[in-house]
Amino acid sequence: QLRLVESGGGLVQPGNSLTLSCTTSGSGSSRVGVAWYRQAPGKQREWVATAAIGGATRTADSVNGRITFSRDMANNVWYLRIDNLQPDDTATYYCSAVYKSQSYWGQGTQVTVSS
Repeated sequence: QLRLVESGGGLVQPGNSLTLSCTTSGSGSSRVGVAWYRQAPGKQREWVATAAIGGATRTADSVNGRITFSRDMANNVWYLRIDNLQPDDTATYYCSAVYKSQSYWGQGTQVTVSS
């Protein structure tokens, strides 16, 4: 079974950056890319960015220009750096992957942007 674990969230001041990580393990972990989502209190979960296994990336308009992708291939860790964080970026961030037509999710990591 594929497993995903996010980390790297925390409390940051507006204008600062944060790098989130998503570690995949288990079946198919080296064969999948990941998608990032976030969910703010009282709001629906929204897609943030996608990093495909072949290297292609996409970002949502809400974070466009503020995202840097990287990856530790040896350890199946995907990184998402978000720059110039604003209070509207406050949310729980999740990574997700699809393997053999099934979606898998991590438990989420909380990002709070506040002065």
